[in-house]
Amino acid sequence: MKPVVWGIMSVSVHYGLRVHTYLSKSPLVQLRGIASRSRQRAEEAARDLGIPRAYGSYEELLADREIEAVYIPLPNHMHAEWVKKAADAGKHVLCEKPFAMNAREAEQAFAHAKSKGVLVMEAFMYRYHPQWKRAREIVKAGEIGAVQAVSTLFTYMLKDPKNIRNILAAGGGGIPDIGCYAVSSARFLIGQEPTRVISLVHRDPDLGTDVLASGILDFGTTRSMFTVGTQTYPWQRVDALGSGGALSVLLPFNAYPDSPLQVSVTTGLGTREVYTPPTDQYVEMFEAFSRAVREGGSAPTPPEDAVANMKVLDALFKSEKSGAWEKV
Repeated sequence: MKPVVWGIMSVSVHYGLRVHTYLSKSPLVQLRGIASRSRQRAEEAARDLGIPRAYGSYEELLADREIEAVYIPLPNHMHAEWVKKAADAGKHVLCEKPFAMNAREAEQAFAHAKSKGVLVMEAFMYRYHPQWKRAREIVKAGEIGAVQAVSTLFTYMLKDPKNIRNILAAGGGGIPDIGCYAVSSARFLIGQEPTRVISLVHRDPDLGTDVLASGILDFGTTRSMFTVGTQTYPWQRVDALGSGGALSVLLPFNAYPDSPLQVSVTTGLGTREVYTPPTDQYVEMFEAFSRAVREGGSAPTPPEDAVANMKVLDALFKSEKSGAWEKV
């Protein structure tokens, strides 16, 4: 397959630290350029990362006719705007999570992209890691019985007020940044959508962002509970408890690309550790999207999934204010 030509819209720490190293070696991805609002920053990043072209604006990158698809790791409040602009330029779009600031904004961006005939997908990379594919297979096969509860913990320590994840107006805070993973992974494992949610949120008095948040998602006969924190000791884990066993994803989201990962499964026969081989989940995601671009199919993760996730986040914030259960 001929590789898809990509442009990177933002000189982000996230891209350079977690995405680029293995992605640059993919035979299905050709990295053509990287853009910043500062040409100097773009040129420095292009040189450091070995990317051929640097653009002094996002518009300049979108004007490059050779670029077929763009990756958007911009701050959350800029996602929908630049998805639309990329679609206007005829570029396929892989946009970081959360896809937008709310579900309505996400729906509008997806509808606009559809009208332009381009593929757009939210970049939940964890779903492309073999450990999650295997975990979902185990659940769907009924190995742990009917799933009754999914519990997620995801935390990190970050108090820098200048960091974009701590800026409320830019979509910062624990629920948008990592709560979206807790919601997405529960929906992925259970294979259903919650009907209502309730949340308990603590906000930093100076930053205004949610720094410790818990939620319960009601899936009918199944519950999902999560706690996320941005000023907490770094931790992450997902546990699923069923009528006939339990399953634990021990490193669910920030998966190491160079180490086997472990899913622990306990049933009446005992406990076994299911290992999946080393792989880079970002490369898996980019390659799946690139194949869809080349083959003319739909996005590997459909737009409806991103909108459904945003609806849950919206309901969690609504519950924070009402102190009650809120419909999704």
